[in-house]
Amino acid sequence: MVSNPIADPPDPTQLAVLGVLPAVAPRKLAKVPFVELADGRLQGVVSSGSDLARVYVASITASSHGLSCSTNNNRPCGGLNGGYACKHLDSLVAEAVLQYGHQRVARYLRVEVPEGEPIMSHLNGARDPAPAAAVFSRFLRHLSYLELPGSTIPIPELQWFPAGVAR
Repeated sequence: MVSNPIADPPDPTQLAVLGVLPAVAPRKLAKVPFVELADGRLQGVVSSGSDLARVYVASITASSHGLSCSTNNNRPCGGLNGGYACKHLDSLVAEAVLQYGHQRVARYLRVEVPEGEPIMSHLNGARDPAPAAAVFSRFLRHLSYLELPGSTIPIPELQWFPAGVAR
């Protein structure tokens, strides 16, 4: 049996962590409360402009630029027609640019966009329904963390998240 040369457990503040990139600019969380670059799509949750109780799950697939927008219970958005994006997709891209930056969003969607030009004008996708349930479920999970009482005890599910890292 080999003995451990470290007598005490490691200091958690000295463990390797990944830094979180700060948002490029402040976002309007009331309009687009959730945006992510994941699963090969720019996707997120967008509030309805007409009904406070309704949200839409909108996404743009990288490379093919497939456009998808539906309510959280999979009713299609009436504003998404063929290759014309709805206002929910416009809002999603605008907030993604604020969160991640123009070039990072364009690179993720695999489209060349000159600096200063809108990303939406360079997408040539068509309606391509994507599953909304997984995105909406992740959004709800993020919201549930807001309801947890403040604590210094680690939450196992969030141990990957680099909270409290000094810069």
